[in-house]
Amino acid sequence: MTEAELYTVYKGVYVPSSVYPPHSLKYYEEFSFRPDDIIIATYPKSGTTWMQEIVPLIMNGGDPASVETLPNWERVPWLEACNSCSLNLEQRPSPRMFATHFQYNLMPSSFFEIKPKVIYVMRNPKDVFTSSFHYYGMTSFLVHPGPQSEFLHKFLDGKVMFGSWFDHIKSWLNAEDKEHIMYISYEEMIMDLKDSVARIAQFLEKSLDAEVIEKIADRCLFKNMKQNKMSNYSTVSHELMDQTKSEFLRKGIAGDWTNQLTEAEAEYFDAVYKDKMKDVKYKFVWD
Repeated sequence: MTEAELYTVYKGVYVPSSVYPPHSLKYYEEFSFRPDDIIIATYPKSGTTWMQEIVPLIMNGGDPASVETLPNWERVPWLEACNSCSLNLEQRPSPRMFATHFQYNLMPSSFFEIKPKVIYVMRNPKDVFTSSFHYYGMTSFLVHPGPQSEFLHKFLDGKVMFGSWFDHIKSWLNAEDKEHIMYISYEEMIMDLKDSVARIAQFLEKSLDAEVIEKIADRCLFKNMKQNKMSNYSTVSHELMDQTKSEFLRKGIAGDWTNQLTEAEAEYFDAVYKDKMKDVKYKFVWD
């Protein structure tokens, strides 16, 4: 199926119509935040599921029940997704935890008034592309990626769900009120998960002893998290996600793009990246 058949254009970016129908986007726009809400903001395939595991464990003092009893889309729901409307989020006790794939400038008006805490997770865009290519190939609600070279151009042009990676990352890096935002990369988490968990806990003002931090980090190692049925999407219908084509939690590594992109594709990607990111001063781990 084509983009026109599967996607809605919302404020200039594609969103899959079946997951983000008009009533859920309206709910998102009108959502009322609280000052102690915690928001995980990511471009798709940048470590969202990982952070949906880490944050609840931190907030619940390492208690595994926090990630074993609810699927991740209920424990840390995407505010813009259709299931959020039926979760009675207004009744949830504080601190509430949410996720979003939207750019900073597309956040609801209440977000800018209340200024809740945000953890923004970034990932090398070549790995985001690689992960997206496999993901688009196993879902029924996204346009089939087609040949890799074709999907690469779509990705770099932002003709994919939630728009351009470049626009997304620049919108959050240029956000106002940066003291409310923690920037962390997928690569940092892979290099030292224990340190990353400790820094996230500190940002969330959650005092945890070293033993609990170690326990959370161990539980959130990719190989361990992959076994959690509440996080690996194994409960999702085969019609929506065919995990015989590609696992939802696939490899969880940095640098897999080297196994995916041809030399010419990597060079083209680098040229586009250099041009689009020329004004960005942030020092990325992958640069």
